[in-house]
Amino acid sequence: MLTALVNLSEGRETPVQGREIAEAIDRNAGTVRNRMGSLSTIGLVKGVAGPDGGYIPTDDAYDALGIERLEDAATTPVEREGDPVEDVTVAEIDLSSVANPELCRAELVIRGPVGPFDAGDHVTVGPTPAAGLRLSGVVDATNVDGNSLLVRVDGMETPTGSAA
Repeated sequence: MLTALVNLSEGRETPVQGREIAEAIDRNAGTVRNRMGSLSTIGLVKGVAGPDGGYIPTDDAYDALGIERLEDAATTPVEREGDPVEDVTVAEIDLSSVANPELCRAELVIRGPVGPFDAGDHVTVGPTPAAGLRLSGVVDATNVDGNSLLVRVDGMETPTGSAA
């Protein structure tokens, strides 16, 4: 729940409502309220009352999860079926089996909701801020708890235009 809250809160000025968190992690909104109360008690979440209220992660929440705030960080855009996905950026790309292009997989750890992605979707990531890498492939699976996508890579390009 805390990871979902952090991911949903990125890039927004308003608190994240419990129902949004519940939808993101496929849980009951009542369960989210109960758990958020506990997280508030230990200082990981700040509750905001009222009709426009919700939850805001504290600095301690980011520390507990080992996540850096994205306020000043560069972003890596994501497209799904050729359309940009709003409020989603890639925090980490872990490649496996790069020696065999036909078996190349990547785990994309994303910041933002995983909900817009389904197995079979074609995604394109990048360019990455440092290397300018663009990666494309088909989503094999989504992991809501780890906020990641497992992608079967079908292409990689660098800024020089050379395909991998």
